[in-house]
Amino acid sequence: MVQASDETQPPIWEIRTSGIHNQGVFAACPIKKGESILQYLGERITHEEADRRGLEREAMLAGTDEGQVYLFTLDDEWVLDGNEEDNPARLINHSCEPNCEAIIYGEGEEAEIWLAAKRNLKAGDELSFDYGFDLESYEGHPCRCGSKSCVGFIVGEDYRSKLKKLLKKKRAAEGEEKASTKGKDKKDKKDKKGKGRDKVKSNDKKNDKAGKDRKKKRK
Repeated sequence: MVQASDETQPPIWEIRTSGIHNQGVFAACPIKKGESILQYLGERITHEEADRRGLEREAMLAGTDEGQVYLFTLDDEWVLDGNEEDNPARLINHSCEPNCEAIIYGEGEEAEIWLAAKRNLKAGDELSFDYGFDLESYEGHPCRCGSKSCVGFIVGEDYRSKLKKLLKKKRAAEGEEKASTKGKDKKDKKDKKGKGRDKVKSNDKKNDKAGKDRKKKRK
């Protein structure tokens, strides 16, 4: 699928298989920094309805490789539900080092969301932006962007520092638990060896006694 602003203009973006996740959107020609690329389309709904749909979809997609609900906050009153076939922008993947950003133009019912280039792009670059997820249920959203600053999960930039501390603390706790388990295993093995030695000593004593008894009988 290729998009062009009109028939006289070269294609701006195209949909292809992504190395990040399923399908993605790619630049079909050079795009300058600040240039608007495509609009994020969808149904305008209340935050209450967005929460209901989000929970419903997450429950439906649990255990699958699909985890996106395509809900995009417009303002304190409205959310855009982009889960529609005519919204190709929903296929733009997250990255911890995004080359695009979402910009909201207008207010209220006139508000629109557009994806614009954060830097100059060349043809073939996969478009990406920061989904801005918080830390709630972060483990259910692994990140595969492959960037140098990737934190391993899809969370917004504002939450990454906190996530790094959380993951560090979690790894430390897992390391302590592993060390404790390893120490216990060593102790169990040592105890078993000790019991084995005691058994050998016991058998040696029995053998010594048997030998003495045989000597007595010979006399």
